Amino acid sequence: MELDERKQKILKAIISNYLETGEPVGSRTISKYTDLNLSSATIRNEMADLEEMGLIMQPHTSAGRVPTDKGYRLYVDHMMAEKDNEMQEMKTQLLERVDKMESMLKQVAKVLAYNTNYATLVTAPQYQNKTLKFIQLSQVDDNQLLAVIVVDGNVIKNKMMQVERPLANDEILKLNVLLNTFLQGASLQDINLEMIQTIKTQAGEFADIMENIFQGIAEAIHEADEVEIYTSGTTNMLKYPELGDIEQTTKLLEALEDRQGLDELIDESMNSSNSNGIQVYIGEESPVSNMKDCSIVTATYELAEGAKGTIGIIGPKRMDYKKVVSTLKNLTDELDTIFKKKD
Repeated sequence: MELDERKQKILKAIISNYLETGEPVGSRTISKYTDLNLSSATIRNEMADLEEMGLIMQPHTSAGRVPTDKGYRLYVDHMMAEKDNEMQEMKTQLLERVDKMESMLKQVAKVLAYNTNYATLVTAPQYQNKTLKFIQLSQVDDNQLLAVIVVDGNVIKNKMMQVERPLANDEILKLNVLLNTFLQGASLQDINLEMIQTIKTQAGEFADIMENIFQGIAEAIHEADEVEIYTSGTTNMLKYPELGDIEQTTKLLEALEDRQGLDELIDESMNSSNSNGIQVYIGEESPVSNMKDCSIVTATYELAEGAKGTIGIIGPKRMDYKKVVSTLKNLTDELDTIFKKKD
C-alpha cells in the first residue's frame, strides 16, 4: 500500500503521539504536531481516508483515532525501512572513515616519533555529550532477540536478549516505535527514572526486555567513551643515558602500555583550561607515576562537530621544548584543517 507524503506524515504523527500519551489522537493535535501547516478540516479528511484504508480506527465515539496493527505494519515497512537504509549507509561510511582515520593517526604517531626522536601517542577523537542515534530490535530465533544500538561517535552495540516466547512482528514493531520515539537523540543524562518507568509501563509484558535494552545503552555509551590510543617510538627513549637505567626503562615501557595511566594523562590534557591547547608536564608534574623522570608535552586537535583528540610527546627532561611545542602546534593546526575539510 502506497501513501502520499501527507498521509505518511499524518500516520506517523498519530502513531508517535499515541505511543507518547496512550490517548486517541484528534485532528487538532495533529495540526500542531506536524509541519504540514494544514487545517483541522483537511487533516480530518486525510484521517478519514486512513481509517477507510484500515490504518487507524476510532475506538469509541470521541473524535480521536488510534493506529491499527495494519497501520503499525505500514509504518514499519515504509518508514522504518528508511532507518535500515540510513543505518547501512552509516555502517559503510563508518568503516571507511574509521579505517582511514586509524591509518592516518597511526602514521602521525610514527612520523612524529621519527622526527623528534621521542616517544609519541595519538588518540582517536572523543565525542562529548554522546546521544543515541537509533535502536532496532529484531527476532533472531524463538528465544533470542537482538538489539542494535547506535550511539554518537558511530559506536554500534549489538545486545542479545533471551525471551520466553517468540515475539510477533507487530509486537517487535511496536517496541521499535516506542524505543525510538522516546530515546532517539537522547543522551545518557536525558534517560532519567521517569522516562525509564514510562517506557517500561507502555511496554507492558515486555518491561523486562526494556530493562535489558537500557543496560545495553549504558554499555554502548561506555564503549563510546573508550578511546583508541596509538603509540610509537618507545625504543627512542633508550637513546638517552639518563633514561637508560634498566629499572627506569622497564617502568617507562610499562607506562606506555598502561591504559589506565595514559587515560589519566589524556583526561587531564583534554580538560586543561590552557587556551592554546598545549600542556607541558615536567618530571613530578606528570600525572603518570612511571613517567616522573620524563617530560610530556600534549596538544589537542578538534573535528568540526566538536570531537577532540590528544597528541603527546614523551622525552627526557632535557627535551627541546621549543621544537616540540612548535611541532605540536603546527601538527594540530594541520589536523584541524584536514578533519574540518573532510567533514
